[in-house]
Amino acid sequence: MDLSLTLRDLAPGSGVSTIRVFSPRWLAALLWAASFSLCSAAEPLACPAWSSVRAQKEITQLSTQIEAWDHAFYIEHRSLVDDAVYDQARSRLASWNMCFPMVARNASQSPVRYPLSHPIAQTGLDKLRDVAEVRRWLALREDVWIQPKVDGVAVTLVYRRGKLAQMISRGNGERGQDWTHHALVIPAIHNSIPDRREVLVLQGELYWQLDGHIQAESDFNARGRAAGAMASNMLSKEQRLSLAVFVWDWPRGPASMPERLSALKSLGYDTSPHTHPVGSVEDARKWREFWYRQPQPFATDGIVLRRGDRPAGNDWQAQPPTWAAAWKHPAVTALAEVTGVEFPVGRTGKIVPVVTLAPTQLGDREIRRVSSGSFQRWLELDVRPGDQLRIGLAGQTIPQIRDVILRATERAPLRIPDPHQYHILSCWRPTVGCEQQFLARVQWLGDQLELRGMGEARWLSLLEGGLLPDLLAWSELSSRQLTRVPGIGDKRAKKMKGSFQRARELSFSHWMRALGMPAANSFDENFWRRETFASLVDRDPEDWQSFPGIGPSRSREIIAFLQHPEVEQLQRKLSGMGISGF
Repeated sequence: MDLSLTLRDLAPGSGVSTIRVFSPRWLAALLWAASFSLCSAAEPLACPAWSSVRAQKEITQLSTQIEAWDHAFYIEHRSLVDDAVYDQARSRLASWNMCFPMVARNASQSPVRYPLSHPIAQTGLDKLRDVAEVRRWLALREDVWIQPKVDGVAVTLVYRRGKLAQMISRGNGERGQDWTHHALVIPAIHNSIPDRREVLVLQGELYWQLDGHIQAESDFNARGRAAGAMASNMLSKEQRLSLAVFVWDWPRGPASMPERLSALKSLGYDTSPHTHPVGSVEDARKWREFWYRQPQPFATDGIVLRRGDRPAGNDWQAQPPTWAAAWKHPAVTALAEVTGVEFPVGRTGKIVPVVTLAPTQLGDREIRRVSSGSFQRWLELDVRPGDQLRIGLAGQTIPQIRDVILRATERAPLRIPDPHQYHILSCWRPTVGCEQQFLARVQWLGDQLELRGMGEARWLSLLEGGLLPDLLAWSELSSRQLTRVPGIGDKRAKKMKGSFQRARELSFSHWMRALGMPAANSFDENFWRRETFASLVDRDPEDWQSFPGIGPSRSREIIAFLQHPEVEQLQRKLSGMGISGF
């Protein structure tokens, strides 16, 4: 697990790559100078328009949250937040400190006691952000090999004369905690090895074994499961049998990678099936995709590129080396700041709040808007401008709100519509408060009647021009009226008129679907060919419930729709237009 972070990592695009600040977890405590360097090196800083009082509240709240995450991670061995979100929170705190230096505050690291020294320092890894950085890194190196970045907790195994003497947690890279009592009861960690030298040191990842795990399709917290086991006083049978170690280096082992892999296999730690030579960025990308999308026995959070030859272990330091680097998988979560909340009303009166965000990079996408999922969920989350959200991708494509990481200390007022005012029979005309639902109705009608070129923007322009007082007003518009609308010329008006005329020739079923009759799609064409509007109105609840899928509630909705005064007016107008069935 990578516990180091460069200034470049926190300020993408800054070009800073040689200055590093290191601490046990992703820069657990930024120095003042480092935070100032970070903000000055980053892209132009957009400071929040806060008073000093509010800035102090927001900065204190964020730094307190980071301290809570650190305490859980180090003291309780629980990971409460993804790496990407944690890194972004640290970066945001540094930016706010730069914006408001008089009330700046850094998150102090939770006190952790590391009693054991590593015989060889654990180095951590620089993170390559994208294909271009991977290509540049590879261009400067030869004899490069690739391994999965197994998602667990880093450990050092120390053998003395072939017997397991210690297992030390990574800690701060120089010192760690004593996990030897756990190691001795884990079958996958060998208590003895055939090599009898005085001291033999291996470095690797303690991980939770999985069966056919596909990283791209799972958010299983394998690292948390492994860390949680190490935090317990005694391992359960499940924990003992589920834990294993992936040895990714033998600091004082054979000089070349093939020799090391062969020697590790003889020790009982065979990583050769997961270690491959890399000659190009295409090779690296292929293996990264393989470990991300194909079934594996462990969780991964990226890949590691490392040179086959590297300095002697005695020279290693607790900071990222030049001879190895990580390329992480696409971020599955991100920290996003809310800039606004919209409450669009749909055709059936359903309100699904949409949260607008400051541009947020998630994987290879920039996210600016995300649905709350439902009005009720928005009420439960109470998302407001200034809140900090954790967002992710559902099915790798649809952005969604996972939870609220921090609430703005000052709750912004919002114009929140009353959901009880909107339903399937509301807003047949664009009266005050009904504009959105009416627009959704007319868009639906246009789609069902195949009115080409009539997208949301076109309907909105007609509405704003006062040309849509009701759902069918468009059918009576003249070419002259249409050409008065911005963006509609003679040629466009002629096409629109032709499309309007073709709609008149569509079947009764097309029109009933277009008007939004409940359950209209439940009936086949044989039903529609023998029905008229009058015959539909004549049916009683028992008649409707005789059809498959139509229960008491649905039958009441259909009858209420057919008997609604606005629908009756539309029926009379359609009858006057000569539309079939009306």
